Amino acid sequence: MYKKYKDLLSKRADIKGAIALLSWDQEVFMPREGASFRAKQLATLSGIAHEMFTSQQTGELLEQLIHDRLLSSDELKNVKETMNEFSKSRKLSKEFVEKRSETISDAFQNWLKARSFNDFKTFLPSLEKLVDIKRKEAELIGFDEHPYDALLDEYEPDEKTSNISKVFEDLRQKLPPLLKAIKDMPQVEDRFLKKKYDKDKQWEFGLYLLKQMGYDFDAGRQDISEHPFTITFNPLDVRVTTRINENDFNNMTFSCIHEGGHALYEQGIPSSNYGLPSGESISLGVHESQSRLWENNIGRSLPYWKANYGKLQNIFPTNLGHVTLQEFYRAINKVQSSLIRTEADELTYHFHIMIRFEIEKMLIEGTLEAKDARDMWNDLYDKYLGVKVPDDKNGILQDIHWSHGSFGYFPTYSLGSFYAAQFHEKAKEEISDLQLEITSGNLTPLLTWLREKIHRHGKLYKASELCQMVTGEPLNLDYFMRYAEKKYMKIYGFKKM
Repeated sequence: MYKKYKDLLSKRADIKGAIALLSWDQEVFMPREGASFRAKQLATLSGIAHEMFTSQQTGELLEQLIHDRLLSSDELKNVKETMNEFSKSRKLSKEFVEKRSETISDAFQNWLKARSFNDFKTFLPSLEKLVDIKRKEAELIGFDEHPYDALLDEYEPDEKTSNISKVFEDLRQKLPPLLKAIKDMPQVEDRFLKKKYDKDKQWEFGLYLLKQMGYDFDAGRQDISEHPFTITFNPLDVRVTTRINENDFNNMTFSCIHEGGHALYEQGIPSSNYGLPSGESISLGVHESQSRLWENNIGRSLPYWKANYGKLQNIFPTNLGHVTLQEFYRAINKVQSSLIRTEADELTYHFHIMIRFEIEKMLIEGTLEAKDARDMWNDLYDKYLGVKVPDDKNGILQDIHWSHGSFGYFPTYSLGSFYAAQFHEKAKEEISDLQLEITSGNLTPLLTWLREKIHRHGKLYKASELCQMVTGEPLNLDYFMRYAEKKYMKIYGFKKM
């Protein structure tokens, strides 16, 4: 009986893998004229996968398995997790799933067009449709407290909008004093990062960093896309994309490290669990903990660049030959309010997330309409970050997520940073001489620890349970704040707060 269950989920994973492959191609290689047919293909496959998973036969199989006393604890966890997903999925019709898929495909193409025109109005009709369909989805799935809970649950299971609001309120109290202390000190120099960095040399350096992290290119590849992302078809085919700005060294380098962190997680999930919940990531918050840990706690650390800066100087001697390691380290950690989320420093970054969270919440609850989203966006950037948004491409059109229908995703970026700080602190306790290993360019001990503590479990535990298992306590914002205060006190030279 359990084998029949595994076979069913494996077939479903095959279809989802085909959907993912078509989606990857849509963002990387597909000619624009193919958009309408691709939207239909994706909708058809989404409908097939949904219909197969929500069939009466699937329900009967799960009902039998849930009472099977011969199942191991892990097998029973898989069945219970699948039953939970089955119950939610049954609330959505095949027609709704197909319409949602086609709406998202069309929205992605309109987002690309709107970005090229630098015009929010071009994307607005798609955004209105997306908001309508996401409101309907929340209504169909159901919720206890807030309609946004139903969408948040897809990315961060069992999380509540009210709790996310409390986390951000706590951050709004704790982060500003640190930002003020930084602002009161002389700003670091980073103009050398804005010189011209040849795209091909950047590309090769990015590949080098990915290999050093442990990313397996025999089970993945890197390409260029409008917005960097990671996508998995199975643990042996996990792909990343990046983008290159020849006048901004940070752009590609830290995108590579960030997406590499996501990819290492996916490559670390046991392939024997393909299709099962134990073969999937726990939550997007934990997923983002992996990308943010590698990008910030490791990739923006001094030990990391002690290992890599000499090579970088040799690649770009004109730009960096006269720049010391300390000057470079301080520059890549410059704290300053900015327009673009993906290029923001690791502190002001969280205000970018708060802005998106507040807008999404209002859109889904109906207190904000899509036509007013741009004005709200611009107002909140002025309020939280003190920056004026000059145009749509650098404002409301900068992120790909809404065109993907990913409402409920953004809070996981901040949760990921907080998990990352807590996991990193535990890793330093348990891995002897971790900082020395990183300084020597040996990242294997850290990857091995992450594989053992996080990656191998798949979705057998909830995010909160995993955090307790790994660190001995629930998610605690104080780890992030202590990490940030210690790091930036040294970079900016202010006294202990």
